[in-house]
Amino acid sequence: MLDRHHSRRAFLRAALQAAKGSCIALTIPAVLSACDQANEARKQQAAFTNLTEAEALAFAAIAARIMPSDETPGAEEAGVIYFMDTVLTDAEQLAFLRDGLTGLRQAAESAFGTSDFHLLPPQSQDQLLRAIEDGEFFGTMRFLTIAGMFCLPEYGGNRDNVGYQIIGFEDRHAWVPPFGSYDAERGGNI
Repeated sequence: MLDRHHSRRAFLRAALQAAKGSCIALTIPAVLSACDQANEARKQQAAFTNLTEAEALAFAAIAARIMPSDETPGAEEAGVIYFMDTVLTDAEQLAFLRDGLTGLRQAAESAFGTSDFHLLPPQSQDQLLRAIEDGEFFGTMRFLTIAGMFCLPEYGGNRDNVGYQIIGFEDRHAWVPPFGSYDAERGGNI
C-alpha cells in the first residue's frame, strides 16, 4: 500500500484521511493507558483480552490485506492485532466492528461458501474488502491498521519497528541539533 517514493508528508495526509473514515477516535490517554498491557501481550503472544480468537483471526486477515507483506513487512509482522485488541475497550465501538465483521462473514459465505474470512485466498479477501471499502467498518479497520502499524512499539503494534523502517523513521533515544532550526525566529518574527 505504501510506495517508497511517497514523502512522509504525503503519508501523514493519507493517515489523516484514513482516520476520517473511522468510527473510532484514539486519544493519547486511551492509547497510553493500554500501552504496557499491549506490549506485554504482543511479546508473550498472550490471549486476547477484548477480541475472541475468531475475531482476532478475521481482523488480522483484514489488516494483512490493508498492509500486506511484500518486499517490506506488513501488519502481520508488526503485530497490529495486539494493538487492535488493546484499544478496542469501548463496548459500543467493539459492537460496531463485530456487526461489520458479521456482514463480512455473510458476504464471504454467500460468495465463497465459507464464513471464515481468514481462510479465503488473498484474491477473494480483496474482492470482499473492495465491496465495502467506502463504508465505516472498512474505514475503521484501515485506521486501526495504520495506527497499529506506525505507533510506538510500546502500544502493542509496530513490532521490531517495522513500521518505522517502511517510512524511514529513525527511532533515536536523543536527537541533536539542528533539529528545530527551521522553526527559529527570523529577524524578530516567528
